Amino acid sequence: MSEIEFDADEEIQYEVDHVKHSVGGRGGHMFRRLFHISMALIPWIYYVHGEVIGDLLSIEPIQFVSAVGISLLVFEMIRIRFGILIFGQREYEKHQISALAWGALSISVTFVALHGWSGGADVHEGWLTIPIVLSLTFGDPAMGEARRKGLDNQSVFVIGSLVCGITWLGCAYFLGTPYWMAILMGPLTTAAEWPKLRWIDDNATMVLIPLAVTILLAPFL
Repeated sequence: MSEIEFDADEEIQYEVDHVKHSVGGRGGHMFRRLFHISMALIPWIYYVHGEVIGDLLSIEPIQFVSAVGISLLVFEMIRIRFGILIFGQREYEKHQISALAWGALSISVTFVALHGWSGGADVHEGWLTIPIVLSLTFGDPAMGEARRKGLDNQSVFVIGSLVCGITWLGCAYFLGTPYWMAILMGPLTTAAEWPKLRWIDDNATMVLIPLAVTILLAPFL
């Protein structure tokens, strides 16, 4: 078996249009985008139906989230081991953690890390978790499609910041998240998407970096 060598100093080539590298072509690409957006249902499932799911399984809702995250990680290791690609995934994901897995794992970590953080009597339980998750589910596809249309980096950044900022503003209105966080977290989440790393997908950085900043800001909230 030939040994594959990786050059750490090799420039990472970023492909703007993922359609031609996706399993299923354009259909696979659209499926991945729709699945990405559908992850916005995760907070609704957890906060509305979490207790029912927990009762059915005789565990706490947050334990269910943790179990799902661990199960996804195990499944992903098996998928990589056998080089399996599912519909909508890209060729390079055959031998590394996929964007979907990075996103799902990061969302699971966010739920667990922010579990039990109370913002007060009139504040929703998901006042911090929900805007972080929704910024990923809406912001990342918006920026990706903007790039596919050939928009320049500045325009893409503005679009991402607006989408993420509006998401945080909406959560401020409906959930009680501090309004001022939209000014910070909109551009920050967009900037967190920018680094193009070989092994860590931006689905992870768009969640974990805002999560880290949120934890650091916790004493002031």
